[in-house]
Amino acid sequence: MGDSDFIPQVLPASTPSLAHGVPTAPPGTIFVLGADGGYAVPPRRFSLYFGRGTDDVHVTVGGDDPYVSRLQGRLVCDGHDWWVRNEGRLPIQLPGDSLLLSGHELLMDPGYTPLLIGSPRRRTHLLEVHVVAPAAVDAAVGPRTPTRSPDGHDLSPVERLVLAALAQRYLRQERYPQPVSWKQVADDLNAATPGRTWTRKAAEHVVGRVRERLAATVPGVLRDDGVGEPVGNTLNHNLIQALLRSATLLPADLHLLTPPA
Repeated sequence: MGDSDFIPQVLPASTPSLAHGVPTAPPGTIFVLGADGGYAVPPRRFSLYFGRGTDDVHVTVGGDDPYVSRLQGRLVCDGHDWWVRNEGRLPIQLPGDSLLLSGHELLMDPGYTPLLIGSPRRRTHLLEVHVVAPAAVDAAVGPRTPTRSPDGHDLSPVERLVLAALAQRYLRQERYPQPVSWKQVADDLNAATPGRTWTRKAAEHVVGRVRERLAATVPGVLRDDGVGEPVGNTLNHNLIQALLRSATLLPADLHLLTPPA
């Protein structure tokens, strides 16, 4: 398919998370995905609407949540760049915990960007956005080259399991998530892996080793990184946020906590 052949198209609800990459498309194409499906548009003058009003938007967000505006926002292309504008009452949370307030707009960077809309009902609605970046000057890259995912961090299966337990409130997209207690982590791990006995200390050691390994590239995960006292859950919170931003941890990892039948 040539660049000129790509037309706006509906994405079904079964579309995989955009954090895993997107299909081959012209640079500047935007893919937008909500819980009930999404939309993809090549770079052209276009306004893509999202919000609660299913009949009046391209992508539904918070369809059953009255706190989400019928038109919560729009993604507007000037023919080259895409901008996100908040048209609703609720702020839109961007990566890094910054907020896009009502009436404000922001240029979308190439790549994957999760947008979160938090509701007073203690619910958080996820809108995934992926803008296809310009092709790199690389002779080895061609139309059949697999789409790259964000630069994640390597985790062993055991590390991923423990971190999914620790970060479960974030993965469930709760409004004000915090790491769960070590006791709950151990209890959930024992339920998910009946052939192994987990203690609070064992789980804590696994996460501690991950923090030490990633400290060279992830700031704020060790006590001597300038994190002020009391530390509390701050170190683990910073670690989890880094793993979410890099798409190392995904909501799909919650299935690891499902007890075997």
